[in-house]
Amino acid sequence: MSLGRRRSIERRSLLEGVPPSYHSTDDVSLAPSPVQGSPPGPARVLSRADLYWMLAGLWAGVLLGAFDGTVVATLLTTIGSEFNASDRASYIGTSYLLSVCCFTPLYGRLSDILGRKGAMLLALSLFATGTILCGAAPSMSSLIVARTIAGMGGGGVMTVSSIAVSDVIPLPRRGIYQGVANVLYGIGAAAGGPLGGWINDNYGWRLAFWMQTPFFLFSMIIVATKVNIELPQEIRMESMATKIRRIDYLGSLTLVGAVACLLLGVSLKTTEELPWTSPTIVALLFASATSAVAFVLVEKYWAPFPVMPMRLIAQRTPLVISLANLLASVSAFSMLYNAPLYFMAVRLESSALSGLYMLPHSIAIPTGSLLAGWLMRRTGKLYTLTLISGLSALTASLLASCWTENTSSWRLWIDLVPSGFGMASFITTTLIAMIANVPKEDMAIATGITYLFRTTGQVLGVSLSGAILQDVLLHKLRERIQGPDAAERIYAIRHNAAMIPDLDPLTRQAAVASYADALRVVFICQSAISVLAFMSSIPIQANELS
Repeated sequence: MSLGRRRSIERRSLLEGVPPSYHSTDDVSLAPSPVQGSPPGPARVLSRADLYWMLAGLWAGVLLGAFDGTVVATLLTTIGSEFNASDRASYIGTSYLLSVCCFTPLYGRLSDILGRKGAMLLALSLFATGTILCGAAPSMSSLIVARTIAGMGGGGVMTVSSIAVSDVIPLPRRGIYQGVANVLYGIGAAAGGPLGGWINDNYGWRLAFWMQTPFFLFSMIIVATKVNIELPQEIRMESMATKIRRIDYLGSLTLVGAVACLLLGVSLKTTEELPWTSPTIVALLFASATSAVAFVLVEKYWAPFPVMPMRLIAQRTPLVISLANLLASVSAFSMLYNAPLYFMAVRLESSALSGLYMLPHSIAIPTGSLLAGWLMRRTGKLYTLTLISGLSALTASLLASCWTENTSSWRLWIDLVPSGFGMASFITTTLIAMIANVPKEDMAIATGITYLFRTTGQVLGVSLSGAILQDVLLHKLRERIQGPDAAERIYAIRHNAAMIPDLDPLTRQAAVASYADALRVVFICQSAISVLAFMSSIPIQANELS
């Protein structure tokens, strides 16, 4: 597309045809979300106090979701040891992420059927129930089931809160609010690890789950009393039975099958160290492909109210935004999980210092999100910012792929900053672009689709990078370590990078060199995916925010 054409696109208003009530700069007008063929109902003014209370209830769930994730990561070793099932501890995280990925897109449709309040209360109820059951779990299997239940709700908290904010905040200001939500998410994630560790050391790991109950109650009470976003009258007049019939059961089932089988196959490849030719892996990937084809056919030909309308995903901008979010999330989470491993296994830093190296990256995430929101509000444009954000994330991946033993220490501190800054800005701008380029009746569905591709990319980023790392690492270690006990030493090095500093000099040198080679391959692959994410963002049609 020519530069002139692109500029002409960016000059068009995104808010053409939106009722004037949505342009309020003082109090916020709260109008029913229109559906196709239904004009919006009369707007009701929402005071600033009510708006802030509503956001507090919605964002409390967001903060809890981030806090819960890092708390669980901190407690994995302790929980695995208590149940004598350390080999299954990784399934605690995998089961939650799989559940989140499968149920995230359903909340877009549920928020149009049950209303924003009903969908958010459902998500919080499932999230709270699963979390409380985690604290009471008598076995590892029951804990995994409880985490699956929590994921059913966790998949909706971010989605529904984003949809509700989009209902009441004018489009040019939406990036600022999305940035604040990302800041709260970062605070929750940062607090979860140390606070969860402290609670575990002093009171036991179960309290780390139970202590979240008051915050769930706070969020649910505020949502029940302050989130009063009305649906169109024709939907409000329908009976609950009629609303339930609008749920796309067959489409949801095939979607869950496609996503779950894909992610489970990749996760098993990494956690169980199965080869790609394993009958289990092949069967899961085949089931995923079959379910994906069935899902497309159901959505295109049979579903009266599809969970992912093909007419929507077939449009240029929603399609490329979904693809860009998937690829960018794969790259971002590969970096997030593998950079600390580089500091520990190659630079032989302590766990504490390895985490400290990630601090600039953590600070860059809320900074990038807030700056993106501020720039969109000030300039009214997001296309150029989206491309700059994609290039920023790509730059960090390229810098990491060039790390060697001679790379100076100061570079390790700053090379990851573009990754956090670029990814945070990228997900903010692309979400606004998605909302801006679909009809208002499809806004909730489009938001759910965005989060589906994003969360799927997060799991794939961890799983695929782990699979690549282990394959290359095993090959390099077998080249460098020989002898009668080589298999045992290789196994220990692959599964416990913290032991490398205590190895004999020759074995330590072989382990460090092998990890360096494997991680360089991971970072190169990550760079290639970042290039694809950037290229996917080029066709985005981004209009000027009026």
